[in-house]
Amino acid sequence: MEHYFKKYDYRPDRDSIERNLDMIASNIDSAVTPGILRACFGMMDLTSLKNNDTPSAIKKLVSKVDAFKKSYPSYPNPASICVFPDFVPVIKEMKQSEDVHITAVAGVFPHSQSFIEVKELECRMAVEAGADEIDVVLALNAFLDGDFERASEELRVLRKAVDDAASARGRKAVLKVILETGLLVTPENIAAASFLAMEAGADFIKTSTGKTEVSATPVAAYIMCECISAYYRKTGRKVGFKPAGGISSSKDAASYYFIVSTVLGKEWLDKTLFRFGVSRMANNLLSDIEQERVSYF
Repeated sequence: MEHYFKKYDYRPDRDSIERNLDMIASNIDSAVTPGILRACFGMMDLTSLKNNDTPSAIKKLVSKVDAFKKSYPSYPNPASICVFPDFVPVIKEMKQSEDVHITAVAGVFPHSQSFIEVKELECRMAVEAGADEIDVVLALNAFLDGDFERASEELRVLRKAVDDAASARGRKAVLKVILETGLLVTPENIAAASFLAMEAGADFIKTSTGKTEVSATPVAAYIMCECISAYYRKTGRKVGFKPAGGISSSKDAASYYFIVSTVLGKEWLDKTLFRFGVSRMANNLLSDIEQERVSYF
């Protein structure tokens, strides 16, 4: 773990982070504008990961996304629709909005507890089926046991599977790595996992699956963004950030928006480098901007 901190000249400072987060929180109510909330809307991975998801339910969601601009022409579309891998062909068959990507959770989401061959196959099949983006979970069974090399090697294998499947179809695919920060617990673990994932080829690092007791938190987000900044200073490669899990209100969205703006700067405030993983936030953003209750999604 220490070699990451030395290599990137970064170690999380909890006191400094909490002071900065207090400052963001104290100004957030006056700083939030409809324009910022609209921007957040356009950076959503609109997510349906329920045990009772069905093809019919996913088709209904896709239809709503495709028709969204007719009802709300001044808004951007969501960045993507995020589903389990077996629903990728359902979206691929009917989606009309070309600017909306298809995201699949894969690699035995949400626990990542299986053979690497199974994880690799699922990632490859999801891309072959039409997924533009793949979200996988860091192998915590290795990371929390101190076996950083195995955790890193698994991500490198999944990176290659995603790249090979996309390249065979003449395109590229995005890989997001979920750290499950609520289970990493300490700032040091969160930072080390961030550096490990980025070194292994992650295009984005993501806080959580939304399936654990503790999901996204401002502290975890701040640490991850500081790691992205340190990694960028060292390598020149920009890695994106995705908070997910428990994010539902406009204030939640704005909090993470200002964390990214504060730590990484305005150039990260774009869907190519910043996403939200959400299922409930879309209607809440619409309601707050329109100043009336909206239940579109």
